[in-house]
Amino acid sequence: MHIILGGTGQVGAAAARYLLARGEPVTIVTRDASRGDSLRAAGAEIAVADIGDARSLHRILACGNRALLLNPPANPAGDVDADESASVAAILAALEGVPLEKVVVISTYGARPGTQCGDLTVLHALEQGALAQPIPAAINRGAFYMSNWLAPARQAHERGRLVSFLPGDMPLAMVSPDDLGQAAARRLLDPAGDVAPWHVEGPRRYTPRDVAHTLSTIWGRAVRLDVVPPRDWEARYRQAGFSAASAHSFARMTGVVVDGGIEEPDDPVRGQTDLESYLRVSLFS
Repeated sequence: MHIILGGTGQVGAAAARYLLARGEPVTIVTRDASRGDSLRAAGAEIAVADIGDARSLHRILACGNRALLLNPPANPAGDVDADESASVAAILAALEGVPLEKVVVISTYGARPGTQCGDLTVLHALEQGALAQPIPAAINRGAFYMSNWLAPARQAHERGRLVSFLPGDMPLAMVSPDDLGQAAARRLLDPAGDVAPWHVEGPRRYTPRDVAHTLSTIWGRAVRLDVVPPRDWEARYRQAGFSAASAHSFARMTGVVVDGGIEEPDDPVRGQTDLESYLRVSLFS
């Protein structure tokens, strides 16, 4: 049995669909059973638990053979770092003493030690905690999610300009959630001892200007790029509904990306989904 934490999110659901299509048994862990209806219809079992409830997670994990560990994103209106760090602690506590053969951890390019730097530091803690326990742990670091462009893209459709916190001509490794989930599913099926780290990205890299051009092609009208200067990052995050703590953390994370603090692996695992294909499907579904 494959246990998938955060299984109703985009990455977890993609992993589940990949496994189910191959006849593998899957249990989806979600705090809202209704969100798992489509996966239940495809053959998955649904286990209801809050990601912060270590005891419930432990009971569920103890029924599996392998597990995919995703730390769901917290609400940025709260303190993202504190909330996501608490769920990481619960996940790691839940692993203690369970007889799993292997776990696969979804992390991110640029994961690093420290605090208050968004996913980069929170997911580094998840990586290190998973590697420190006795179950074989494979780390999959994903590139910048193509899905991060969906909200700005929808705003661009209304306003004719795409807001970017990144420089217009900065090449960025990106990956679709489906490709990241499928790569994770393949790792669950690989031998337990196959735990070398993977870096997962799409077929090519894109600049924010490429994203604006792609949207222009999709909609058949010009989309202008609007780059937010670093001095305005925190204020713009606050305008988007982030708390002061979350805005500060995300601004720091953005700074790391812009300053070149994200690794560029020589031989990443490449998905097949290009940016235009992803946006055409996602914006109109």
